[in-house]
Amino acid sequence: MKNEEKIKMFKDVFDPKSGEKILFLIDKPHDEIKDNEKWIDRRQMANEWYESFKNMGNNIGFSVDMFEYNATGVHNTPLPQDIINRLTKSDLIIAMTEYSASASLASICRKKGSTIRAASMPTVERRMEQTAFKANYSDVQIYAKNIRDMLTKAISADVLFSSGDKLFLDLRNRIGHSDDGSCKNPGTLINFPSGEGYIAPYEGVEDEVNEFGESKTEGILPDNQHGELIRYRVEKNKITEVIGKGKEVEKMKKFFENDKTHRNIAELGIGCNPKAVVTGNILEDEKVGGLHIAYGTSTHTGGKIQSDIHQDICFPRGLPAAAKTLTLNNPDGSKIELITDGNLRYDLLK
Repeated sequence: MKNEEKIKMFKDVFDPKSGEKILFLIDKPHDEIKDNEKWIDRRQMANEWYESFKNMGNNIGFSVDMFEYNATGVHNTPLPQDIINRLTKSDLIIAMTEYSASASLASICRKKGSTIRAASMPTVERRMEQTAFKANYSDVQIYAKNIRDMLTKAISADVLFSSGDKLFLDLRNRIGHSDDGSCKNPGTLINFPSGEGYIAPYEGVEDEVNEFGESKTEGILPDNQHGELIRYRVEKNKITEVIGKGKEVEKMKKFFENDKTHRNIAELGIGCNPKAVVTGNILEDEKVGGLHIAYGTSTHTGGKIQSDIHQDICFPRGLPAAAKTLTLNNPDGSKIELITDGNLRYDLLK
């Protein structure tokens, strides 16, 4: 991406204004959390973006700073309060981290009366400047907002995977959201590169179950783990059993046994960035036109469960367990098949 293209993207996405305080947030390896080549390059990329913003700031009149902290080692583990206090002094936060800070950033941006906006970019790679960053974000905004509205309207969703597994998701009493690549308004959090609509399934927690009953989310959720296909049995929106044999199965059994909040089905997400490509990097994979489902924390996706992790599983076409079809079910009995033969129906979103 040429420098002039990058500057245009910064203005289109972030719209920094005179007098604002902009903070770049990076994490660093320490102790048992080891460095890697992509992480090293990400910190260099953050420095390059930082310098570009400083040059813009000299012309527009905003200030730019960078803050580095010890990596948490787990995606979406809550950040320590002293770091939160530092972040709340900024107007715009751009987090180019190894481990996702999205959950903490969401709590900051979406707090009532907040004037802070943020872009969470965990595991971002320089090569994305030639793929997902190059999307026509005017189109992406339309796609994402239409998916958001469809998810809000729907009361449930049926997923058929190429593995033959089926999953029913209860979407009652929840509101859809869009991550459309616009980080201009106070209180906004985006995942960047952007392009998805998402919703937290209904969990049926104590303060809701008396009125609305238990969650109806159930079925089998497959997971492609390092070449090993694992299946999770889901009942009442919780993973209740890990099905299969092998090292990964045993590892995941212990993972879900150690903390019951890990079992929560936290997100139904539908990517809609036509320039995104599948590489195994979840930040971009989940923006590819298709399905992703997460477990763990759902508070930042509109749900009720707080955990120390939010882990996405992506189901792009071509994997042993891919999303073959996804059908949204509306209160009036109508249905919308939004994913057909593994492909997002962009024609329904224009």
